[in-house]
Parts: sequence; structure tokens; C-alpha cells
Amino acid sequence: MIDHVSFGVADAERSRVFYQAALDPLDIVRVMSVPAGDADGGGAWHGFGRDGKAVFWIGEGANLASTHIAFAAETRAVVDAFHAAALAAGGRDNGAPGLRPHYDPNYYGAFVLDPDGNNVEAVCRAAV
Repeated sequence: MIDHVSFGVADAERSRVFYQAALDPLDIVRVMSVPAGDADGGGAWHGFGRDGKAVFWIGEGANLASTHIAFAAETRAVVDAFHAAALAAGGRDNGAPGLRPHYDPNYYGAFVLDPDGNNVEAVCRAAV
């Protein structure tokens, strides 16, 4: 159901150090870091998880004030349908459906802002 969640922090490096230490007893490790300028929003981001999959992200940049949640979709067609339905329900486009190969070669996602400005995503990671 949930693919990943993220939220903004004032200082990504300071928060990385904190979360690396705090999550270590839970066997949650830093899986990936995205340098400033390479991620949406402009700032650096760090992803934590298990088995090579980041499910909890922290980062800095343009989306600092909003929460982000990504729902897992079985197919790319479901991602497309999510985007269309969310826009029809009053959401605002925050990233049309498409591949995001800078995240992963098979990462197909779509982003909308809900009525409160939270960034909501549907993502399919299946290879076509």
C-alpha cells in the first residue's frame, strides 16, 4: 500500500546523522543519498530502509513545508488513472505521469498536491 514517505528538514546532513543513529537499533539503514541539485526540490535527500529499498526519506529544498506520501501501484496504467482522478477531484498537478530514471530505471510515478498542499504520489516500480 505505502511505497514511501518523506518530509522536509532544515539541514539534510545534520538530520542524516541523527536518523542514522536513531534508526540503527531498528535495523533501518541509509540506503541512498541524492545530492543537492539531483533531486526534486533542489536540496539533498537521504533515504532509509531495509534490503536496499528506501521507504523513509528526509531532505531539504522547495518541498520543505509539505509532507510527501507515495502509494504503490501495480501498473503504470494505475499511476495514470490516479493522476487523472486526483486532478478531477481538485488536486493540482505536481508532476505528470512518467519515468523518473534518476530514482530508478523502472520508476514510473505521478505527483499531485492535495487541497492542503501535501505532495501525494502513485508509483509503479515494475519493469515493462
